[in-house]
Amino acid sequence: MMRRLGLTLGLLALTSVAPAQVVDRPAGDPVSTEAGLVAGKTLPSGVRAWLGVPFAAPPVRDLRWRDPQPHAAWNGVWNADRAAAECIQPLRGRNINHYFGEEATSEDCLYLNIWAPPEPPPPGKAYPVIAWIYGGGFNVGSASMANYSGEPLASKGAVYVSIAYRVGSLGFLAHPALTAEGNGGSGNYGLKDQIAALQWIQHNIAGFGGDPGNVTIAGQSAGSMSVSLLQASPVAKGLFHRVVGMSGGVFGGQMAPAPLAEAEVEGVALQKALGASSIEAMRDMPADRLIALAAPVKRRPIVLDGRVVPVPPEAAFAAGQQSDVPVMIGFTRDESFRSLGPIAGVAEYERAVRLTFPAHAAQILQAYPARMAEEARRAARDIERDATLGLQMAEWAKGQSMKGKAPAYAYFFTRTHPYRPGVTFADHDPATVGAYHTADVPYWLGTLDSLNLFRVTRDWTQGDRQLSAEMMDRLLAFARDGDPGRDWPAWKVSQPRVHLLGEAGGMVDWPHFKTLPLFKDAAPPVPAERPRIRD
Repeated sequence: MMRRLGLTLGLLALTSVAPAQVVDRPAGDPVSTEAGLVAGKTLPSGVRAWLGVPFAAPPVRDLRWRDPQPHAAWNGVWNADRAAAECIQPLRGRNINHYFGEEATSEDCLYLNIWAPPEPPPPGKAYPVIAWIYGGGFNVGSASMANYSGEPLASKGAVYVSIAYRVGSLGFLAHPALTAEGNGGSGNYGLKDQIAALQWIQHNIAGFGGDPGNVTIAGQSAGSMSVSLLQASPVAKGLFHRVVGMSGGVFGGQMAPAPLAEAEVEGVALQKALGASSIEAMRDMPADRLIALAAPVKRRPIVLDGRVVPVPPEAAFAAGQQSDVPVMIGFTRDESFRSLGPIAGVAEYERAVRLTFPAHAAQILQAYPARMAEEARRAARDIERDATLGLQMAEWAKGQSMKGKAPAYAYFFTRTHPYRPGVTFADHDPATVGAYHTADVPYWLGTLDSLNLFRVTRDWTQGDRQLSAEMMDRLLAFARDGDPGRDWPAWKVSQPRVHLLGEAGGMVDWPHFKTLPLFKDAAPPVPAERPRIRD
């Protein structure tokens, strides 16, 4: 008796210090979708959210390495009050720069999150839709990171959807046996997931207040590369009406997709490394073991797959076969996908340029002169950027402008985050990182405070918040009308200019635009190495 009473008192004591449960306010009546009713919640800001909405069947068991399939219909109401697990992938430590809390992972991951304004739109006036595609080198990434929250943009008048897609070997494995199964080659399952989500948006987003006739796809890094592939893909035509690309494109030869035949060789090599007798045996393997053994080889999208990317994207744009929609693209001042190595002075800088770009070293050194060590380090960083991200985004703008009728707009982000003094990261040096790869995302999405979620790492200023408000307004204007503002003219090959976003603003010449062709025939970085993206 005493033992039972002691246990009861212990449980009461534990209960007395536990936080009270928060009861979410519903987001109005459940929304009808093709598969069934979906209920959401109203956030404290008033924004309505539906988190963890399935757009395809779980790609598990026999559906591993198959095209996304429609989700089975359900009875009753799907309670979309929390985000689903991210697609299974290697996990990250808490001491890195972009740490937003460890998420659950699963192969059952084809869900999306939706944020909508507090009030439904007036009759006949639906909200523009922004569909976000995350980055992560096609090997990691999540639709539910705090950095990608749609709450701020939804509060300003958009329906924002973040899309999950398979990554790594589960999202981009090609193999002769998979190709033989049909559906136009193998691989690109992650891209097919993105297309399936966009099809879901076309069929269902009106119930959430969004306009299926006004969808903007946006992404950063691998998400931006995905956007460029979707713009080039014949399968994705008609699913979107504007595109936004932040620091990534499949142009210029750097970080290029793999031809199907090359990707199939990589797939066979993985099968041998796993000791599997067949693709079916690989489907039987636990996903965590597969991920662990496959991690050293970074997967990437595939071209010449016969369906999603049947021709190289450059060829599609050159022939005017891309989705001819307004384009808004850009990059940051201090990012790159390759490194010239440590630069201590002018001699090391010149040696690195001659080694990396032997055919055009003299011209490049003339275009990026350096007489002192600090100038050499700045010139090296500019070359690293221009030979990768600068070239990619310039080729994208040029490709759209040459044959497309819709305008292209370009930006250049230069703001260095105001770091809290003394803050340190395992993968990121605040003293030297500058306007790094991904630095612009929280400004575009209004998620500056996500970087202080678990510890204070930035001391945001009023200037930062004003810059973010301006960038959000420009993104929303582009999503509504295809025009980011009267003071931001469309890009022209004859006058390649970018809009500055940072301490200064206005239009300036594209950095080193005339020099960019010198980098096109340079040997690309080894695909298996981790891109130097300073994130």
